[in-house]
Amino acid sequence: MATTVKTPGKILIGLVFFALLISAKVFWWDKRPREVQASSTYGKVSVPDAPEASLSGTAAIKLELPSDKVSGTGTTKLTWYIMAWQSQNAIAYANGGKQTTKNSLFDKNNLDVSLVRQDDCAQSVTELVKFTKSYKDDPNTPGVFITFMGSGIPAYISSISNLVKDLGPEYQPVAFLSTGKSFGEDQVIGDIKYKNDKQKLKGAVLIGYRMDGDNDLALKLCGDNNVKFNPDETTYDPDALNVMYPKDFLDAVVKYNAGYTETRKIVKNGKTTGKDTTVSADLVATWTPGDVNAHAGKGGVTIISTREYSSIMPNITITCKKWLNDHRTDAENITVATAMAGDQIRTFEDVKKYAAGLNVEIYGEQTAEYWYKYYNGVKIDDNTRLGGSMVFNLADMANLFGVAENSKVDIYRAVYNTFGTLQSKYYPKDLPTYLDYTKAFDKSILVTVISNHPELLEGKAVQVDYSKTDMTTSVSNKAYNNIEFDLGSSTIKPQSYGTLDQIFQDVTTADGTKIEISGHTDNTGDNNSNITLSRERAQAVIDYLKHKGLKQERFSESKGYGSSKPVADNQTASGRAQNRRVEIKLFGQ
Repeated sequence: MATTVKTPGKILIGLVFFALLISAKVFWWDKRPREVQASSTYGKVSVPDAPEASLSGTAAIKLELPSDKVSGTGTTKLTWYIMAWQSQNAIAYANGGKQTTKNSLFDKNNLDVSLVRQDDCAQSVTELVKFTKSYKDDPNTPGVFITFMGSGIPAYISSISNLVKDLGPEYQPVAFLSTGKSFGEDQVIGDIKYKNDKQKLKGAVLIGYRMDGDNDLALKLCGDNNVKFNPDETTYDPDALNVMYPKDFLDAVVKYNAGYTETRKIVKNGKTTGKDTTVSADLVATWTPGDVNAHAGKGGVTIISTREYSSIMPNITITCKKWLNDHRTDAENITVATAMAGDQIRTFEDVKKYAAGLNVEIYGEQTAEYWYKYYNGVKIDDNTRLGGSMVFNLADMANLFGVAENSKVDIYRAVYNTFGTLQSKYYPKDLPTYLDYTKAFDKSILVTVISNHPELLEGKAVQVDYSKTDMTTSVSNKAYNNIEFDLGSSTIKPQSYGTLDQIFQDVTTADGTKIEISGHTDNTGDNNSNITLSRERAQAVIDYLKHKGLKQERFSESKGYGSSKPVADNQTASGRAQNRRVEIKLFGQ
């Protein structure tokens, strides 16, 4: 006869069976020998320990360092020509060294990158032109990137554009990336008298590589202080800053230290005098290790550097437009990887040391300790700093190109147009015209990355603490007599907007400085009323520049001096016109 199990019994049997299954899992199945995937750690939250840390809290995830073993598995291959310049340390970190290594950020993005030191910018231009021609014939040709100082891009990209123009518009050069900037290491060094009084630059001689970013520092310094610049290396003008052109930035220092001399024809007011003179270098324009060598040799102080003119030398990477359009995903991945590398280097001191140490292999000189020391920069005294670089995260990139949510000022556009104009003015045979900025730079890669990776914007951007500005020695002082106001009013006349827009561009490229704006009048009318009016006019200029996008913290309080500081004779109409002016002073950190 069949046995019938009642419902309570069924439940009891079920529970016993379930208990047996659990016991089997715990004591046998979970402990059985089996193949497992190797464990890996992408990153973990760590305590930031770098002074300039950009990540904090749960965003401070420290990534595993790349292997020292070359990967070689990436399917997108390219050669990236870079200078011996530590603003590019994020590229080095993302690649894991000279060649893409296993577990590096580039390796994880299926890239195979060769970093090649090339300090000769003309040779880098040649490499990109050669690649562009090859790429048109064979789209499987490995890519080529070249990276230059930002102020020099108008000349270099325009040159490349002319050299490949017959290939068609899709094969034009285009810039699309910046991974860092010089933050002090590019500088002009000389006697302290030139720092204290910029008018003493008249008649001095600067040695620096022709049309190089370091010379651009001197170009801008002269322009900001109404000092003429003589670019002709065969003449000497006692009323201008004169130049010598070495073969490279290190040769400049060798000749500066050695007291190298040349014979020049003396010119006055643009005409030869029939007399000759012997000149030697009073100042040198260079970057690390050149600045270190100059300080150890002839010596001198920092006259001007990229700490004050802190936006003029971001590194800018150029490639072929057709390659960029064909490899947009690769370009986006490179942008993401270098932005992540920037946050890692900025946040964790041992990562910064690691990235700097990679330069021993990439640049083929010095030690890891050397590159780490001069990446941070060294303050010798109140007048001299050596080295100093800064890598970018995604927020910095967004700020530089005016695509950040809280800042729409395209800083690099101001740099590009400022130095394109200056170089065209002083080197018209080399650069009669320069490529329009909208054709030279493609922001779409960066914009896409920002849209797709908002989490990367958690890293803080580099900020200048203007409260620490030294307001005792000015970087520059320039008077403007052509800013016109309504009679007896602080309302700016529309015909002066062009001048103010140029001022905005000039100070934007010098965003490591604090701005002091003062108003001055002639001696006509009541002095107390003139003081009030001159201060209100200075404030009107500040308000205009703030409306254009400059932040309040860049300005000191507006000043009005009335007629108390004349620069010309108030007894003449021309003198009174000179005294009616707005003065703009820039002060450095």
